[in-house]
Amino acid sequence: MKRIFQALLIMLGQSPSKPSVISEAAQRIYQEKQQQPKDIAALKQELTRIRQGQYSKKWRQRRWITLILINLCFTFSFWLDLQLFEGSLIASRVFGFHMADPYSAMQVVLGFGLLSINLTIGTVTVIIFWSLLGGRGFCSWVCPYHLLAEWAEIIHLKLVEKKSVTDHPFHRSSRLFFWLFFLISAALFNYGLFMTINPVGIVSRALIYGVGLSILFVIFLLLIEIFYSRRAWCRYVCPMGLTYGLLGSVSPIKLTYHLPNCQHEGTCLKVCEVPHVLECIKKGKASDIKVPIGMDCTLCGACVDICPTQSLRFEIKGFTKSS
Repeated sequence: MKRIFQALLIMLGQSPSKPSVISEAAQRIYQEKQQQPKDIAALKQELTRIRQGQYSKKWRQRRWITLILINLCFTFSFWLDLQLFEGSLIASRVFGFHMADPYSAMQVVLGFGLLSINLTIGTVTVIIFWSLLGGRGFCSWVCPYHLLAEWAEIIHLKLVEKKSVTDHPFHRSSRLFFWLFFLISAALFNYGLFMTINPVGIVSRALIYGVGLSILFVIFLLLIEIFYSRRAWCRYVCPMGLTYGLLGSVSPIKLTYHLPNCQHEGTCLKVCEVPHVLECIKKGKASDIKVPIGMDCTLCGACVDICPTQSLRFEIKGFTKSS
């Protein structure tokens, strides 16, 4: 419970800190690494290949395929009038089951005073579904804006490498501010501002029903993320991501860090959308030989793909053997 509470504080903006207690097993491994360092030449060779992009991207490929297929299911179901995937990723009916984004549902209740049976059923369904599948896994495996932002991030990083632009990070606690701001404004003004500007809904509806003027706001966000601040919406604004992160606290699907083989070279930090969750990979920061990654993790698998020592792995509680 203490670990979950600490992960919650970090997700809300607190800076990660060195653990107050490090297990004897973890301390022993740190000492062994100092006394018997691994083959540095082989590691450097592997890191050179990684910098050249020569490493497995299987999790990214699986994720992109899954995300695109899910969104196309809504598109073609509408175009062909199949009525299997109805609505959008904000509120939908999938094979007859109602589904509603929890944060958007709160906007409806506070802004318009509506609490229908279908909305209740849809919200509860989504809460249960993503509590099982990993909370913010919705962001990287389903959200259409996440994919656009990921492509924008690739451009941003290339421009940073060429020193054409500079990244401007904000404090992560800004997400909590926006989470509260959109709810309070909905209650005070009876207007769902977030529902109007939410890029997830805009892109989802554009794919299904066609592009409208609201797509200009999405383009504006992407330009900010390319030229000014890396992954600005997902990192510092999106209240949906924060909500799904809370659901991820109880999920059996976790990304876990395994200390023994890690050489703390930091390649995973460079590709992570939310690098604060990987604070434990830094030397002396792991509290035990196996550490679950925090609830703010999007389960994108980028760190799993790039890790040269396979120290980061997906695990399912109760099904994956400890090692």
